[in-house]
Amino acid sequence: LKSHVYIRTSSLNPNEYQGITYQARKEIHRAVRKILETEAKVFRRPFNEHFSTFDGEDHECALWLLLKRTQSEDKEVRLQAVQELAKNTHWHDYQYGTVAQACDQRTAIGLARSKDIDLRFFLPPPSLPKMKNGGLWCFGGNGLPYCETLGKVPSETVELFCLQALVQHSKVSSHCDKIEAQGGLQLLQRIYQLRKDSAKIQRNIIRIIGNMALDERLHSSIVRAGWVSVLAEVMKSPHVIQSSHASRALANLDRDTVQEKYPDGVYVLHPQYRSSQPIRADILFVHGLMGAAFKTWRQQDIDQPVDKKAPEVQEYSQCWPKTWLASDCPALRIISVEYDTRLSDWKAKCPVEPHRTSIAYRSNELLEKLRVAGIGERPLVWVSHSMGGLLVKKMLVDASKNPEMDKIVNNTRGIIFYSVPHHGSQLAEYSINARYLLFPSVEVKELSKDSPALKVLNDDFLSVAKDKKFPVLSFAETLPTHIGSMLKLHVVPLESASKSLNFL
Repeated sequence: LKSHVYIRTSSLNPNEYQGITYQARKEIHRAVRKILETEAKVFRRPFNEHFSTFDGEDHECALWLLLKRTQSEDKEVRLQAVQELAKNTHWHDYQYGTVAQACDQRTAIGLARSKDIDLRFFLPPPSLPKMKNGGLWCFGGNGLPYCETLGKVPSETVELFCLQALVQHSKVSSHCDKIEAQGGLQLLQRIYQLRKDSAKIQRNIIRIIGNMALDERLHSSIVRAGWVSVLAEVMKSPHVIQSSHASRALANLDRDTVQEKYPDGVYVLHPQYRSSQPIRADILFVHGLMGAAFKTWRQQDIDQPVDKKAPEVQEYSQCWPKTWLASDCPALRIISVEYDTRLSDWKAKCPVEPHRTSIAYRSNELLEKLRVAGIGERPLVWVSHSMGGLLVKKMLVDASKNPEMDKIVNNTRGIIFYSVPHHGSQLAEYSINARYLLFPSVEVKELSKDSPALKVLNDDFLSVAKDKKFPVLSFAETLPTHIGSMLKLHVVPLESASKSLNFL
């Protein structure tokens, strides 16, 4: 291990420097020599040797000994040392700085995934290189300046478009290599620091880092670009979306305690930090049409209270599985998945996208992501809303036919359906009647009332559910839902949500 302490060199000749200046420089040089002696003695001796010949304070010896233990070949010793380092909350700045300079990549990631960690444990991101010709967004091309000449589009909007394109590229391993090779990690760091006023931009950037972290070959580059300190800071965000994106990225970087990997759209809501608590089961949340991994599971819209006269029973929850369920059941791993949905194909992002929005395509895609995330290795409960319930049914049917996915079916212990249109939805009828205006999306068309495809899916699911004796709990909506500002309807009629599961 190498450690470098940089100070300005100068002569210690008393005739040149007198008084307090001379004394200060002398003390600095003595302190630097002491630090280097400590490091050399500790890192060249076995763990259990006493430092009887070392002229240093006990707490300084303990610091370096902990650092040495973080590099042990014994994993238990290593993890315990990181845990003990993280508990130090009353050190001097220079002690935190010493750890930040001397610790290795694995230790820095472990500290970032420790709860309530002091951010002084991390070095700030390195100074960024000067921008190349072509401006801020430059991978060697001039596409952005050309786009800016086409109209007066806000720079934040243009940057979001660029980031959304990079998000898609970051899902492809070979493209991640090119992003790294072209200085993309430094570019993203620059954008992140300049756009601290935009949570959406920062969230997209961290999403890209989380995708790139799936490739262990890129871990060193990610760490060198200063992303560990950034992610550690975002983990402390009170906003569940921001902290969950950072948690996913750090979990993908942490190969010491995390066996699973979390692909794009798979978020761990609990536990987000390293923990000695054994995980007993997995709870998987799957949102529906126009939903998302976080907003679907919010308590309610703050500006639209259900009952203005009702007393406030507890603080508003942005995502109740993370706040309430995790608190009540800390031994669970709580995962929420996200996938794009839309009512109309007017907003399709790509001309080849429609076939990718079918339930069949999404089932195969999500099953593979869940397998990589370790779903099926322990008891599993599914919680689904709206179209997400149809997706859960399709995944279980498909998994039952695939020997590699057998664990997902065999370890399923229960399924909860919230307003799932087992026999279709009225929303599809509205969209089809206004098809020339709405241009309904593939997922909406698949929700047509009494659709033959939904009947086949339901029959196949019932066959699997009866065979495996799945416990099923189904909820139906009794109040209409606002769709935009003009439409108000029962998206899932009572009979569509419940009649197909009466046998359970």
